[in-house]
Amino acid sequence: MIYDVAIIGGGIVGLSTAFQLLENRPGLKVCVLEKESEVAQHQSKRNSGVMHSGIYYKPGSLRARNCREGHSQLIEFCISHEIPYDICGKLIVATTENELSTLQTIYDKGLQNGLVGLKVISAEEAREIEPHVYCLKAINVPMAGIVEYERVAKKYAELFIRDGGTVLLNHRVSQIIKNLKSITIHTNQNEVTSRFVITCAGLYADKIAAQNMPEIPYKIIPFRGEYYDLKKEKEYLVNHLIYPVPDASFPFLGVHFTRSITGRIEAGPDAVLAFMREGYAKNQINAKELTEILAFSGFQKLARKYWRTGLAEMRRSYSKKLFVKAMQKLIPEVTIDDVVPGRSGVRAMACDPQGNLIDDFLIYSSDRVVNVISAPSPAATASLAIGKEVIRQATQLIDEH
Repeated sequence: MIYDVAIIGGGIVGLSTAFQLLENRPGLKVCVLEKESEVAQHQSKRNSGVMHSGIYYKPGSLRARNCREGHSQLIEFCISHEIPYDICGKLIVATTENELSTLQTIYDKGLQNGLVGLKVISAEEAREIEPHVYCLKAINVPMAGIVEYERVAKKYAELFIRDGGTVLLNHRVSQIIKNLKSITIHTNQNEVTSRFVITCAGLYADKIAAQNMPEIPYKIIPFRGEYYDLKKEKEYLVNHLIYPVPDASFPFLGVHFTRSITGRIEAGPDAVLAFMREGYAKNQINAKELTEILAFSGFQKLARKYWRTGLAEMRRSYSKKLFVKAMQKLIPEVTIDDVVPGRSGVRAMACDPQGNLIDDFLIYSSDRVVNVISAPSPAATASLAIGKEVIRQATQLIDEH
């Protein structure tokens, strides 16, 4: 079969794009190529499960706009398809005087991004919501929630297949060749021919995109995030979601407490360089991938900029005592005996040659291909909105040809 559109990557963004594309253009022959034996097995599965409100993001950015739109679309989707979710709200807490100005900046961004119900509250008001939290002040973010994103992604896949789409599992893409009127995708199974291609390859987004847009300057840097779980008898310490004021000098949110949709309470993640793109354990190393990262000028500049913070993150990764110390900043009652090692995930962060981590979504169109280069958090929350943007660019290419 010659497909009209082939989508590379069966994660939540690729699947959202796939099922919405067939809703938008019924009758198209569309396939999704996924290298694993199931869809949604990497970032779509190994994440915090938070339905983000969009409070942190630069006003007017794709990230901010798509998060707000995607948040409401995701709620409607969960209701329509009976997927459990909980708009439980979260607290962002300032624990030192130095964090109060940053807290105010975050609040102002939230207002500019159109969040409703946002409120700066006192320590006493915060403890009415989270009795065991320590803070000087906090932002109450009632729009934040929780959901199981793997379940959402698999529902996207189910709807896509129902409408005539094809999911090709165990298809690892090795080469993309543009011909005069078609594109040939070489995989470990066979060749797939399509008129148009959309790439949503997550941790390998740069590798796949470079095959059709070799001038793309970005490289994906994998950062592992590790979690600890609160023991069952200590889950009463956290009711909902508790976040610290993020360190303005480091592009991650810091160790926070999250309640899952199943009731489990976890703390994390840290942010350490993974030694391979899908390196979920400390001892997983891919020498070729690690060498490529270390040789990249952008990573070298990034490392020089953040080496102190990066070293502290690495130390915490190997020290339960230091990890718990970060938890105690928010919940002083937590002790080293109250937590057990939990799961881990790897974030795909796009880095430019100047050493800047890209803090927005990057979607590039070229001839007959649309590449999703960067889709950091809150991509899962915004998956329906991102899918619509990808489809807009893809249908424009289809109509032009």
